[in-house]
Amino acid sequence: MTSQAHLSIVLHAHLPFIRHPEHDYHLEELWFYEAMHETYLPLLQVLDRLDEDEVEGKLTLSLSAPLLAMMGDYLLRERFIEHLERLVEFSAEDVDRTAGGDFEEVALYYRERFRGLRDYFVDHLGGDVISAFADHAESGRLDLITCVGTHPILPFMETEAAQRAQIRVGLDHFQACFGFHPSGIWIAECAFSPEVDRLLTDQDIAYTFLEEVGITCADSAPVYGTYGPVISANGVAYFGRDQYAGSQVWSADHGYPGDHVYREFYRDRGYDLPLEEVADYIHPDGIRHDTGLKYHRITGDVALDDKAPYHPEGAAQRAKDHARHFVDSRINQVQVVADALEERPLHITCPYDAELFGHWWFEGPLFLEEVFRAANKRDELKLSSPATYLGEVNVHQQTTPATTTWGKDSYFSVWLDDVNAWIYRNLRNAEVKMVELAERFADADDTQRRLLAQAARELVLAQASDWPFILETGTTVEYAQQRLREHLQGFEDLAQMLESGQIDEERVAELEGRDNLFPEIEPAHWAP
Repeated sequence: MTSQAHLSIVLHAHLPFIRHPEHDYHLEELWFYEAMHETYLPLLQVLDRLDEDEVEGKLTLSLSAPLLAMMGDYLLRERFIEHLERLVEFSAEDVDRTAGGDFEEVALYYRERFRGLRDYFVDHLGGDVISAFADHAESGRLDLITCVGTHPILPFMETEAAQRAQIRVGLDHFQACFGFHPSGIWIAECAFSPEVDRLLTDQDIAYTFLEEVGITCADSAPVYGTYGPVISANGVAYFGRDQYAGSQVWSADHGYPGDHVYREFYRDRGYDLPLEEVADYIHPDGIRHDTGLKYHRITGDVALDDKAPYHPEGAAQRAKDHARHFVDSRINQVQVVADALEERPLHITCPYDAELFGHWWFEGPLFLEEVFRAANKRDELKLSSPATYLGEVNVHQQTTPATTTWGKDSYFSVWLDDVNAWIYRNLRNAEVKMVELAERFADADDTQRRLLAQAARELVLAQASDWPFILETGTTVEYAQQRLREHLQGFEDLAQMLESGQIDEERVAELEGRDNLFPEIEPAHWAP
């Protein structure tokens, strides 16, 4: 290998905006609380420890606008603290319940874990994770980037004005949170078609990420494969996902997270304990759900009821072993291809959903930490970022990437099939109406602008790719259908008020109170 290779780990952090002030306890809000204590807080703790030990290396982190809105919301912050307090109490009770048994070790582990997370969030961070991420960006540990708006499938949208508006929603909220314009963006679901390129250029976006096939099937064959970006005629750099690194982490059959010593995701005390012992820590109506206390390991190809006890120390050691194997594999990988390419630094792009690390793969944050530590000891590889690479290497192949997504078949099939195709006619009708309203009310008074802004919020929330994804996977289908209906109906109600001049103040206040995100949203972005 002729030069040091760059390894960019890119975490994409996104959740749909879920906030239900009308309910004291809402099941789907738990998605946010779980991601907070299993992924985002542990990730910040990893970054803190790396800083304390002066371990070099960068991480690229995409924070979507809906997720940032939830992180900054006072109601959700207070409810999350209450959630942590319940976990502290529940885990303490379980220590007594498991004393002297097979699960005593893991019960003690959870008690200390939840106490530590509560103290970290409340006392150390003051409940403000956005500022903590900003601090790591300022120190150079993080390259923070944003995501397209509320995570829509851009190529499915009808009008260029609405596509542009979604990009601006993400950029504007990121700017409001962090005070600077990001150089990169995550395209939701890596859903790209060539017309998206100019929209990114118009918003001063320097780089983004695509599935490998978007690069390998570009207009001209990529000279460097995915070991470097391609540049569009408009100047946007496209980094392709590395399949080898991806499969080691993502693969259900061969990926690290399937190791038998790791925590079993599908066994949880919320279901295992008698109802009377868990009643205070699940839904008040007695609806069981995951609590985050999971006492079993994957074990192997055995029935769920036959899983063996989880041992945190052994799992942590395995995560470190896998991290060192991951770093060695990347070094071996670039050594194989380096001689076939001209002398220039190679770049390996490793994008993952952030929630994989901690939520789905409990030991994932420890794995990431050890990747930093292991790479820091090797001269052949440095943990870098796309922005750093573009700053050091300024000659790239010019071509137009292919239309693609990531996910099954790499071509939109997850978000457009028999079970979710019906939503797009409704979304496109609302989108076209929003463009018409933005043009018609270009000189809106304060009341009209208020209605336009809330109509824009309802539209972008309806356009999130999360809803067709849920419909396709068949998980919480009723909830996804409800959210789509609510946002589209809210949009229609506001549009009728604008057109008729008859304002239903109670209805407007209801929508503003529930869907209160993006105070900076600009209806003029939808103007043609």
